[in-house]
Amino acid sequence: MTTSPHNPAGARGLAAAGIAVVAFAAGLWLAWTASATLLLIFSGILFAVFLDGLTRGLGYVLPIARGFRLALACLVLAGLALGLSAFGGATVARQARDLGTTVRQQSETVRDWLKERGIEIDLSQGMPTGPGNQGDHGDEAGRAEGKESGGQKQGGLAGLASGALKSPGSLLSDAGSVLGPAATVVIGLFNALGNLLVIVFLGVAIAADPGSYRDGALRLVPRRHREKGARVLDGSGETLRHWLFGQLVTMAAIFVLTWAGLSVLGIGGALILGLQAGLLAFVPTIGPLIAGVVIVLSSLASGFNGLLGALGVYLAVQAAESYGLTPFIQRQALDLPAATIFAGQLLLGVLFGLWGVALALPLVAVIKVLLEELYIEDGAEAET
Repeated sequence: MTTSPHNPAGARGLAAAGIAVVAFAAGLWLAWTASATLLLIFSGILFAVFLDGLTRGLGYVLPIARGFRLALACLVLAGLALGLSAFGGATVARQARDLGTTVRQQSETVRDWLKERGIEIDLSQGMPTGPGNQGDHGDEAGRAEGKESGGQKQGGLAGLASGALKSPGSLLSDAGSVLGPAATVVIGLFNALGNLLVIVFLGVAIAADPGSYRDGALRLVPRRHREKGARVLDGSGETLRHWLFGQLVTMAAIFVLTWAGLSVLGIGGALILGLQAGLLAFVPTIGPLIAGVVIVLSSLASGFNGLLGALGVYLAVQAAESYGLTPFIQRQALDLPAATIFAGQLLLGVLFGLWGVALALPLVAVIKVLLEELYIEDGAEAET
């Protein structure tokens, strides 16, 4: 069989390879530029996996339609969230405020102790400096800023409106300059609330009919690879479900053990310390270290015995989590060496920032399934 000299098979293969390289590069560029949005969508998928797991679990107890079970699960979660906010929100807020003051004071004590021994640490490094600590140049800048702010006061909201008409994208920054720090807090709260609403909406929408989204994703896969694509999707969903529920059990256990241990020792803010330890357990390796630093700093106010007791509680809880809870609960979901998980955290943190660190473990779990189904299995078939 001969090929036409005007359209050789090798040229078609080379063109297909070139298109594949360009498409892969475009995908990487899209993932890089829209990483925050993609990770937000992945968070919504995680919440959908959580709701789907609750709905499946209710199916063993309540033999009713899936829609009713999902609605019941959402109502129970909403009721728990409102109940905790109503009854425990004031206590958590008060202890968080007191804990912040204690940690700041003890940080200054540690800094002074190190300074006496020739080790100087600037706790204000990276923080915005005000006119009081900027020197002569700062005074000049402050006077210039005062003149500008005087002009802004004269313009008032009219200047803000004119700036918004000229450049709608600068509306938030102009609002921040007019309203001051309060605008920054409000904008931050709106951003956090918006992200939360997106995650909740995606989770409920996907959990309402996961089969249709699964089938829609498989339609994007070539027909000859759809069976393998179905195994990847099903395996990823099962792995994420096992990991997520196991992680929630681990976080709850760390919260209860830390809270109980610090309460017995009489450490102030035991509830908020246990809560932050449980929440930070979602981020492996890095999260427990941050929780430990906060516990140690807060226990300094209780004296040397309190410091030793709090450190003992922290080490005991971490030992129980590392050698008891995690190997027992997570052995079916994510059987990876600790160094691999830590390296994945570092890489994803460098690439995607805080989102990458927080979602490193579920992302590594999905990557593990992809490698097992698409790379390891193909290699084994090729050897046989």
